[in-house]
Amino acid sequence: MEGVIEPKSRAGRRSVPLLAIVRDYLNEHVRMTGRSGDDLVFGRSRQEAFYASTVDGRAERAWATVNKREREAAERGHREPELLMPISLHLCRHTFASLMIDAGANPKAIQEFMGHSKIQTTFDVYGHLLPGGRDEVRERMDAYLRRNGESPSA
Repeated sequence: MEGVIEPKSRAGRRSVPLLAIVRDYLNEHVRMTGRSGDDLVFGRSRQEAFYASTVDGRAERAWATVNKREREAAERGHREPELLMPISLHLCRHTFASLMIDAGANPKAIQEFMGHSKIQTTFDVYGHLLPGGRDEVRERMDAYLRRNGESPSA
């Protein structure tokens, strides 16, 4: 599906805080394209949405060009090439969620950023990345209880 796509739920329409680096890039992009107001920031035009397949194709060609140059440089340098792995827009979304988890964001904030209508979706998709497996939680609780004068018996 391409073009304007309605969100799956009300949670899909949301306001999220922009990271400073993203805001800087967006401001520069808007300045360069001359867009403003209700214009689409990344549309094919000010009113027509971009097509994900166009973005993916453009990215794949850029990766192929860079990887070709790297293969040639590696061959000249008698070394193994260090190739870029192409990623999709959807994988970028998962990467962002993973980075939020690594940065210590709480699951509720992650749910809101990702536009999940239910926290269970966030836990189902990203729960395996959250810190605090069972053994770690048990150890932390034992340490907590010792610090607070309790004597764990297990």
